[in-house]
Amino acid sequence: MIYIKLFYTFLKIGFFCFGGGYAMLSLIQNEVVLHHGWLSMEEFSDILAVSQMTPGPIAINAATYVGYTAAGGNVLGSAMTTLALILPSVTLMSIVSRIFMKYSKNEMVQGVFSGIRPVVVGLIASAALIMATPENFVDYRSYLIFSAAFMAAYFYKVHPILLMLLGGFAGYLMY
Repeated sequence: MIYIKLFYTFLKIGFFCFGGGYAMLSLIQNEVVLHHGWLSMEEFSDILAVSQMTPGPIAINAATYVGYTAAGGNVLGSAMTTLALILPSVTLMSIVSRIFMKYSKNEMVQGVFSGIRPVVVGLIASAALIMATPENFVDYRSYLIFSAAFMAAYFYKVHPILLMLLGGFAGYLMY
């Protein structure tokens, strides 16, 4: 029964969430932590950390880990969530790409994309705010690491992999 619930949940996420992996995170978190209770917020935060560090799209990585964890360590849970998440995208992109190539210069199509872009930014910002929880910001040292990483990435364009390594090292030393 859990496999059907996982498949349906991630199929729904795949169909109704636009804007890429980071935009999907808030909906995934809402479904697996708040609605179904398959994971705690701390487990979800750990899954997101691993998903960001592993190669591939973050939403697919997160879905794979969520499926595995929610199904009690069963690989079939991973397969169900991953397949369900990518199925709508593959289907819709196959159809839409043919239509878009034909009508991409149309003013109405351009208007639709002008309206979608700010929504995607809002969804990504929502994903960032969801991660600002007590599980991720334990004390003032967490805020120091966050602030240093933000400034290094935003102002100095430090590579994300280097930031993750430095953040892990700083966490090891501080905690």
